[in-house]
Amino acid sequence: MTTRSANRPRGWILTSILGMASFFFVTAAFLGADAKAATFGFVTNAKDNTVSVIDTTHNTVVATVPVGTFPEGVAVTPDGTRAYVANAFANSVSVVATAGNTVLTTIPLVENGPAAVAITPDGAHAYVTSATDNSLSVIDTAGNTERAAIPVGSAPLGVAITPDGHHAYVTNQGDNTVSVVDTASNTEVATIPVGFGPTGVAITSDGARVYVTNEGTLNQVGNNVSVIETASNTVVATIPVGQIPVGVAITPDQGHRGGGVQSDARRKQNNRAYVTNVADNSVSVIDTASNTVVATIPVGKFPQGVAIIPDGTHAYVTNALDNTVSVIDTASNTVVATISVGNFPFELAFGDCQQQSGSCGPSSAK
Repeated sequence: MTTRSANRPRGWILTSILGMASFFFVTAAFLGADAKAATFGFVTNAKDNTVSVIDTTHNTVVATVPVGTFPEGVAVTPDGTRAYVANAFANSVSVVATAGNTVLTTIPLVENGPAAVAITPDGAHAYVTSATDNSLSVIDTAGNTERAAIPVGSAPLGVAITPDGHHAYVTNQGDNTVSVVDTASNTEVATIPVGFGPTGVAITSDGARVYVTNEGTLNQVGNNVSVIETASNTVVATIPVGQIPVGVAITPDQGHRGGGVQSDARRKQNNRAYVTNVADNSVSVIDTASNTVVATIPVGKFPQGVAIIPDGTHAYVTNALDNTVSVIDTASNTVVATISVGNFPFELAFGDCQQQSGSCGPSSAK
């Protein structure tokens, strides 16, 4: 068995045995008289070394892209043209062209065990956690080269970047902390104690708060979410959720997106956090205004990753042991579809792309 830390928590040990996957969403308009906008999800299949492409209009897999060994994290550039996939066992990052679903290049990393990926809002840099080497790699996306490695805490797994691009928040599962990295200087500027076994991380649309899942360790129970206030970099709330929470995603603030009048049901979904609970096959829904769980949704076996579609109407959850993706309607908080994908899907991210004209742009959701 290959693990990245002698003290790896329960959820990660099982994940290391079975594999991981991730996907992001790309909205595309195709050529033709009856062309229409569609949103596509890209799912990394760790044990298949591939990426499945999902057409979310019909919730079907429409393509498969070979990538590196044991692909885990993925992020899309703000212009929607490229996806960066972390290949954990190859110590590399595959760069996928979203227009043609082909690998443009593969970036070798000096550091070992790449896990999660996040890209700055200006698209200039990709940040990749290196769980084995306790560092955060920085990739220059213009040249697709590694330009720096930033020391952080022990066994860094998750990473998210603030909407203004000024800071990256990194979950350090090995020492129960979150590192705050200044992206201008590429230095760690703060370390925040959180719960046991921090794993997933997501930031609200206004950048005011960071939500961190604490899955626990072999000897310490987590089963909660830490809420960090970015102004002070302190934990301001701890929310009990299900057993072994791993993934987290926050619905976009639709008020910042425009697009007309919302229904009352949709308006209530603004800035809710969706958390995957591995051990009880469920998703906890957190109202971020009150920091309380308002719903628990049964999904497939061993749910890992979660991402919200750009319009906020659906959450997609990867079920690792079912090799499926559950689609949740965020208005009713019910599963409305289940999609078969590759072997052991995991983390998620998303972006918008208009492929017809080659003009792509980011979703405002974070």
